[in-house]
Amino acid sequence: MEDNAPLYEVRKFTDIRDMLNQSLSLYPDRPAFKLRNAEGKYEPRSYRDFIADVRALGTGLWKQGFHGGKIAVMGVNSYEWGLAYLATMSGLGVIVPIDKDLPFDDVNNILNVSGAELLITDKKGLAKLKPSRDRLPAGLKVMKMTDEISEDASLLSMQKTMEEGRALVEADDPVFTEYWENPIDPKAMAVIIFTSGTSGMAKGVMLSQENICFDIMSVCSVVSMTPDDQLFSVLPMHHTFECTLGFIAPIYCGACNAFSDSVMRMARDIQAVQPTVFFAVPLMLEKSHDKIVKTAEKSKGGKLSLSLGKAFARASDAIGLSVSDKVFQQITRSFGGKLRLVIVGAAAVRPDVIKDFKTFGITSYVGYGLTECAPLVSGNNDALFTTDTVGKPIPGVEVKILDPNSSGIGEIMVKGPNVMLGYYQNEEETSKVLEPDGWLHTGDLGKFDKDGNIRITGRAKNVIVTSNGKNVYPEEIEYYLNRNPFIAESMVVGDENGDEGTVVGARIFPDVKAIRESMKDDHEPTQEEIRKTIDKVVKDINKKLPAYKSIQDFYLRSSEFVKTTTAKIKRFAEENNKK
Repeated sequence: MEDNAPLYEVRKFTDIRDMLNQSLSLYPDRPAFKLRNAEGKYEPRSYRDFIADVRALGTGLWKQGFHGGKIAVMGVNSYEWGLAYLATMSGLGVIVPIDKDLPFDDVNNILNVSGAELLITDKKGLAKLKPSRDRLPAGLKVMKMTDEISEDASLLSMQKTMEEGRALVEADDPVFTEYWENPIDPKAMAVIIFTSGTSGMAKGVMLSQENICFDIMSVCSVVSMTPDDQLFSVLPMHHTFECTLGFIAPIYCGACNAFSDSVMRMARDIQAVQPTVFFAVPLMLEKSHDKIVKTAEKSKGGKLSLSLGKAFARASDAIGLSVSDKVFQQITRSFGGKLRLVIVGAAAVRPDVIKDFKTFGITSYVGYGLTECAPLVSGNNDALFTTDTVGKPIPGVEVKILDPNSSGIGEIMVKGPNVMLGYYQNEEETSKVLEPDGWLHTGDLGKFDKDGNIRITGRAKNVIVTSNGKNVYPEEIEYYLNRNPFIAESMVVGDENGDEGTVVGARIFPDVKAIRESMKDDHEPTQEEIRKTIDKVVKDINKKLPAYKSIQDFYLRSSEFVKTTTAKIKRFAEENNKK
């Protein structure tokens, strides 16, 4: 497919250190971050001071001998996490971000496989390691992000390392020069991100600095982000979507970022930070949307006023006016009052949610990517807004559909400077997904619409092949299930049904609260009443589907599905779980 044309001219940079040097030159006194002080209030940290911190940490680590190898980082989103990542990328070696929610055995496995010689972590990370410290790889050093989190003398201190490094930088010591001028090969492995990848067990995706830098420049050529923008980082930073686009790209653009270290404080922090740009996963956006709608409908005349407001906003937008800020002032205020753009990735999002947020005065761009592509492949942008596609390929990236069927659906293939180097020490798995000519098998199914936009239809490995040979994409049916107010979550699977063979089945976690509120006397519904309600929902959905796609049976779950850190259901972990 032909590349999407750039909208804006972007300045070139070859690696992360080059980008930091440019941002220091362009935005020295502008705020790079807003950080919470001892009193709990946010204070600005300038680009000058922030990049001085990166240099101080990197120089201190170089002095301690941590260069030319691999450094792991694990913890909640924080300024310290960002410093560890950027200092390593600026000339020390290879960074290995680790999911903070992984159990100890998985963390230990990543440390062993990657060969990391240093792990930089926070309070929760240290608590995870403490009971089994003796099982960590021999020779691994552990560094605490802040001194108050542990008195353990065996731990290295990030703060002391920065103090030592800062003194060397200020003295113009040769150690600083060795670090900050150490040659960086943009095409060499710079990051190892352990992920489920395109199939099977966790694999280490090897990304180069070129992969990441290209993705940032390409995205910024079609989506405007400026020094006036304020971001608020909530998605996990070990995930490439947040790290590349929600953390590094704003630094390139001279924007300001902020972190929330507590889910309980998040609503309050949003009011304090007042973000203009926000990166989100669909579940986050959909829950916010549904809460807004439910709250509006409960208020006196709310349902009518919300409907009229939406209709009025759409009509006035159509004739060139904008009244969203007046009609939906209360809604936008819940996001801090200044939010202009939400960038959504990691999974499919309901089109009605994107459409409604647009009428609320908040534009949402849906994109498509994967860790193996650093991560963005395609997206909506400042010249393209759709509610039900993932837009066009970003500039410089090629996408094609492999072996399309009669409906134009086939496997999505990607080629471009953002495509990974391969899986770390795993040539067999690499050869399965990466062709010699550079085309990557994504494992995702999709097609192009008449305008050249990409429409995702599902995962190749998730396709249910029924006994009559029909292909059923579970994501399509899950869309109908999940938009029903009585269903909190669902997963559609292929079930074996005796002589009938493979049929469509569903695992459903009902929204008991919504079912209770629908009862005339608002009583706690029995299991029989819950099942009866969901059975009616399923029957209504089946009426909209061809017979071969209809749900033949369903199981009610008593608990939420196990999910990844980006709120995607771990399908293969849950497929046979009916609890």
